[in-house]
Amino acid sequence: MITRKSKREIEQMQKAGDLLVKCHKEIAKMIKPGITTMEIDAFVERFLAKHGATPEQKGFSGYPYATCASINDEICHGFPREEKLVSGDIVTIDMVVKLNGGLADSAWSYAVGELDEQGKRLLEVTKTSLYKGIEQAEVGKRIGDIGHAIQTYAEAQGFSVVRDFTGHGIGPTIHEPPHIPHFGLPNKGARLKEGMVITIEPMINEGSWKSKMDANNWTARTIDKGRSAQYEHTIAITKDGPLILTEQD
Repeated sequence: MITRKSKREIEQMQKAGDLLVKCHKEIAKMIKPGITTMEIDAFVERFLAKHGATPEQKGFSGYPYATCASINDEICHGFPREEKLVSGDIVTIDMVVKLNGGLADSAWSYAVGELDEQGKRLLEVTKTSLYKGIEQAEVGKRIGDIGHAIQTYAEAQGFSVVRDFTGHGIGPTIHEPPHIPHFGLPNKGARLKEGMVITIEPMINEGSWKSKMDANNWTARTIDKGRSAQYEHTIAITKDGPLILTEQD
């Protein structure tokens, strides 16, 4: 069942979003060659505990970490590890913050050191595709409008859109109906209504959109070793348009 949130619930989620943004901004300062994603994960644990929040995905369906940390050809759900990041890497840090009952979910892709021009384009196109999707997140529009906007833009730029993983409703748990595909046809799917809170989180690849699963049964990666990037926001559907609860102004 698709739930619609009250003004008070959205305000709680906004506070969780504000804290998540602060955490991402601190992570951005840490991203450099030589750091490990395990160090970043430990920082997130400390940061959230200090501010009275918890990493909601830790323990979710048995997931063992506070963050997902996906590097280069890893599409999503990469495990933090002790391997040092090197210049030229792309790393995506994804996390869900719970603060006083409110949830917020946001992923951000970071360039490590010096990134080649194709890698820079991948990040730019992925971020732009997120905002193309958010523009469609209005009362009365349909879920297909979001996916169509993302797909047509990203594919026109020469990239592919992952289809095996989608955005989703959020609150009171991490994953709620509806699914929010990042591809599709306009004017198809459930209609967006005031009070819905969803994530839009396009995963865009250099090569094929198809994925394969690692032996850990969590980490998805590209089938052709092409790099992948992801940007994600939590968005409330309001009568005044989409309200981004995790905006990093």
